[in-house]
Amino acid sequence: MIDRTFAIIKPDAVKNGHTGYIYDRIQKFNFKVIGAKLLRMSQEQAEGFYGIHKERPFFNDLIQFMTSGPCMVLALEKENAVESWRKVIGSTNPQEAEEGTIRKDFATNVQENAVHGSDSIENAQKEIAFFFLDSELLTN
Repeated sequence: MIDRTFAIIKPDAVKNGHTGYIYDRIQKFNFKVIGAKLLRMSQEQAEGFYGIHKERPFFNDLIQFMTSGPCMVLALEKENAVESWRKVIGSTNPQEAEEGTIRKDFATNVQENAVHGSDSIENAQKEIAFFFLDSELLTN
């Protein structure tokens, strides 16, 4: 079944010049990019997007990191998109990520881990809607 997932190329990867390489991986693994924006998250956007982590001790550091520079938000489409993207990006901790995954190749540490990927179809829908209007997504 064709479904959608949401991805972020995070500020560390953009700053380090990895955006193009990560975008190449997206294409290599046959994801269809149906939406893409280069933006700098505001404090309000970051707090809203990561609100689920508000009570966690790393929340403030996460917000500071995600607002530290530009990032690229993407809506991707493919069969089993969520599961496929999570396999391509690898473990949150780049030290534990499999060889050839985006995080193994481009992440610095657990916080500066290059990319985000939705963890479920339901969250992908919410995350895509957080950054994109329906009219901004390609439908064919």
